[in-house]
Amino acid sequence: MMNIGIIGAAGRMGRMLTAEVLAHDGARLVGAVEAPGSEAIGKDAGLLAGVDEAGVAVGDDAEALFAASDAVLEFSLPEASLAHAALAAASQTIHIIGTTGLNADQEAALAAAATDTAIVWAPNMSLGVNLLMGLVERVAATLDEDYDIEIFEIHHRHKVDAPSGTALGLGAAAAKGRGVALDDVAVRGRDGITGERRRGAIGFAALRAGDVVGDHRVIFATDGESIELAHRATDRRIYARGALRAALWAQGKPAGLYSMADVLGL
Repeated sequence: MMNIGIIGAAGRMGRMLTAEVLAHDGARLVGAVEAPGSEAIGKDAGLLAGVDEAGVAVGDDAEALFAASDAVLEFSLPEASLAHAALAAASQTIHIIGTTGLNADQEAALAAAATDTAIVWAPNMSLGVNLLMGLVERVAATLDEDYDIEIFEIHHRHKVDAPSGTALGLGAAAAKGRGVALDDVAVRGRDGITGERRRGAIGFAALRAGDVVGDHRVIFATDGESIELAHRATDRRIYARGALRAALWAQGKPAGLYSMADVLGL
């Protein structure tokens, strides 16, 4: 039985994480936190998640949460995730992070924290998306620069970062297949007179509308044909299931920064 803590328990993903942990025979919810001043503090985490009472009140002490947990699950903001990664390192608690939008310096800070504990960080924790990334890398390695690569994504109106972390992950997979650095070839938006498409570029298009959970497509196009690889998420529970799977997988693993590809053995 693994003791699990949840950060951001009142958020959309936090509630799903809570429900997933409570439903799993191999996990026990031992704590849940929100930012100080949140209206959720003091409420039962299970009832907040829309399931049965859990007997765990939402608090605001993240340090205590890490001390009480075998693993802590978090989908939040980059700055918060880095602060919590430091707590994870100090307590040698497994940290599962689904946060997107980290820059290069923040990724380096996360890797530094992972020298003291096992951290699993992924821009997307679904099985399907991670399989898609593997396919994208393979196709990009097979097709030369005669095939233009374009990545399209659409998410709900509340998403704050663009392109999505998943889209950037798909771009990184394509760049790896081509043997190039994504930053050197990425085109993250077009407007006005942009000129002809640069050979070898990897383009991104991001849309925000309604309550779309997540739709990602990678297009390889050349004269006369195109290939499209796609993933459509219809339920956010796939991310919660992936996060819990990552936590259970990380038990007993040495300190290090892991990905969902590691979790899934891809």
